[in-house]
Amino acid sequence: MAKSTLSFVCQNCGAAYNRWQGKCESCGEWNTLAEEDTSGSVPVSIRSKRKGRTFALESLSGKSPDAPRLSSGMTELDRVTGGGFVRGSVLLVGGDPGIGKSTLLTQATSLLARAGHRVVYISGEEAVAQVRLRAERLGLSDAPVQLAAETSVEDIVSTLSEGAVPRLIVIDSIQTMWTDTVESAPGTVTQVRASAQALIRFAKKTGAAIILVGHVTKDGQIAGPRVVEHMVDAVMSFEGEGSQQFRILRAVKNRFGPTDEIGVFEMTGLGLREVTNPSELFLSERDLGTPGTAVFAGIEGTRPVLVELQALVAPTSLGTPRRAVVGWDPSRLSMVLAVLEAHCGVKLSGHDVYLNVAGGLRIQEPAADLAAAAALVSSLVNAQLPTDAVYFGEISLSGVIRPVAQTPARLKEAAKLGFQRAVLPESARGESGGDAGLSLNAVNSLTTLVAEIAARGSRSGESNAPAEKNATPARFRRGEG
Repeated sequence: MAKSTLSFVCQNCGAAYNRWQGKCESCGEWNTLAEEDTSGSVPVSIRSKRKGRTFALESLSGKSPDAPRLSSGMTELDRVTGGGFVRGSVLLVGGDPGIGKSTLLTQATSLLARAGHRVVYISGEEAVAQVRLRAERLGLSDAPVQLAAETSVEDIVSTLSEGAVPRLIVIDSIQTMWTDTVESAPGTVTQVRASAQALIRFAKKTGAAIILVGHVTKDGQIAGPRVVEHMVDAVMSFEGEGSQQFRILRAVKNRFGPTDEIGVFEMTGLGLREVTNPSELFLSERDLGTPGTAVFAGIEGTRPVLVELQALVAPTSLGTPRRAVVGWDPSRLSMVLAVLEAHCGVKLSGHDVYLNVAGGLRIQEPAADLAAAAALVSSLVNAQLPTDAVYFGEISLSGVIRPVAQTPARLKEAAKLGFQRAVLPESARGESGGDAGLSLNAVNSLTTLVAEIAARGSRSGESNAPAEKNATPARFRRGEG
């Protein structure tokens, strides 16, 4: 019998230590180390003692058939997965509690079951009656989905092996599963890894597609070891604010499709409704005529998305001004503020700065630099930006506006929504295509754009304007305070 080996494993990142300590040196989290038996995920008594078999080796040349896909019946879900579920694939879906993961998967499994496929929904957190209540609320109680409330991986695999192979299996959630091959409590790193490995082995052997639901930590990362994310074929994150009705399904990893693809849903009383035109939805409640707002023409995966950036610059009474960002990278905001002050003469050291991406969307591409800078300067000088203009471009540390990818797609989406002009990098004018029908305002440096916005603010001539608004454009030229 193998000797039991105990070690302390971090429940956040999976790092192992030979003694307990308060802080994990790998991820920096406190009080996340738990004692586990790491002698091996499979006992020696049940390990295979047969000799290894030989297998054929193939060359890189030759044709391979495309992996057959199973359409879920939801256009936005198929977009994120790359066209549907691939046979034998394993997907990991993570999201905050109550964001709508179970609702989304209930709708997807019901559509597949109505199409004649065998679909199994295994719940480790809810009873069968609770799942039925959700299906009844969504109007899906008539769908022939097979339900079960079970947490033993061995029992699940044995049950699913009987009869026809299911086309889709949902495990909600992987943190509640446990296997007899390891001696740890459910939810620990060792149990999560061993349970996921057993389910992945079943998917590859039978060709059934499996969706694993994963909990998230307080910083938004999927709980458990990162090795689980490497084991599965695709990782999808279900995002959204509790106060917003928008939900965004984002592909973080996908072996069978593009990454960073998004699907947009709207939470309603009857479940999640697909949003085919997210740009129109994000701009449906725009504050026209308000200084500090700019429309950014962005790209999420292969989809162009227009979203409003809102900025507020106000004098501060604190020794250290506040910098608050929602939906954008705070480090990018710090860089844009530094470029505005160093190369454009915009003094923001005595002002609080707030930046918000309307609609709950989280922007990751650097093309939003130009729209953020325009919104910040517009709020500072109290100047209204053109309501029919979109902005996109990356700002370098020298103040030069750098080009971004997929300019024609951004302009085409803006023209489709009724915008008349676009502010873009000078070097991107040639690849704009010229067929979008927009008036292009190409800028080479951030100083030019700041001067135009400042001049617009000085021409308004309101008597109750703050000191920054009455400043002339020359105040914002390089080297002048």
